[in-house]
Amino acid sequence: MTKLIEVENLYFKYKGSKYNILDGVNFNLSRGEVVAIVGLSGSGKSTFLNIICGIIPYIYNGKIKGTVKIWGQKISSMRLSEISTKIGIVFQDPDTQLFSPTVEDEIAFGPENLMVDREEIGWRIKKILKVVGMEDYRYENTNNLSGGQKQLIAMASVLVMEPEILLFDEVFAQLDKEGKKRISQVLMNLKEEGKSMILVEHDYNNIKFADRIMELKDGKLQEFKGR
Repeated sequence: MTKLIEVENLYFKYKGSKYNILDGVNFNLSRGEVVAIVGLSGSGKSTFLNIICGIIPYIYNGKIKGTVKIWGQKISSMRLSEISTKIGIVFQDPDTQLFSPTVEDEIAFGPENLMVDREEIGWRIKKILKVVGMEDYRYENTNNLSGGQKQLIAMASVLVMEPEILLFDEVFAQLDKEGKKRISQVLMNLKEEGKSMILVEHDYNNIKFADRIMELKDGKLQEFKGR
C-alpha cells in the first residue's frame, strides 16, 4: 500500500527541557488507513501530530531529529503553506480554530486564502456542510453554536481544503453524548469514503473503527497491546 506518511527515528525535545518527549519514534500511514494513537496525558501525542502537520518547528520551537515524509517528500523541505494543503488538523478545542462571524465565512476562509474560484468555494461549502450535517447553519453566528456544532464546523473548515490526510487531536474531549455521536458518525463516513486519518484519543470507545491502535509511551510509539 502507498505510504502517505513515513516517520523514521523521530526525536523531539521542547526548548528548555532536558528530556526528549519523542524518543526514536517510527511510524507510517497507508492510503485509506485510520490509525488511532493512545497514551497518557503529556506523553507527546499532540506533539507528534504537530510535527506531522508542520506546526512544529514552523510555529513552536524545539530540538528535532529524524525524518518525516509526506508522499515521500521530507516536510523539512516543504513550506508550511504547502503542508497545509496536504494535511488538515482538527484540535481538541474548536474555539481555537473558529474566528469568523458566520459559519459560511469560517468555511470559506481557507479556500479564499488559496485563491480558489468563488463559484468553486460556494460549491465546496454546500458539499461540506452536507457532509457534517450542518446545512441549516450556513449563515449562523459561530458563537451561537453548541460545543458539538462548533467541532463539526471546525472539521468542515478543514475538510473544505480537501487535504489528503486528516489529523484529529482529541476532538471528543469537550463534547456531550450527543456531540460525540455526531462526530463519530462523520468520522466513520470519512473512513467509508477512503480518507486517511490519524486520531489521538484517550477514550477507547471513540476509536473502535480504527484499523490500528498504537500507544505512545516513554517516548516510543508501538502497537497497542490492550488495556
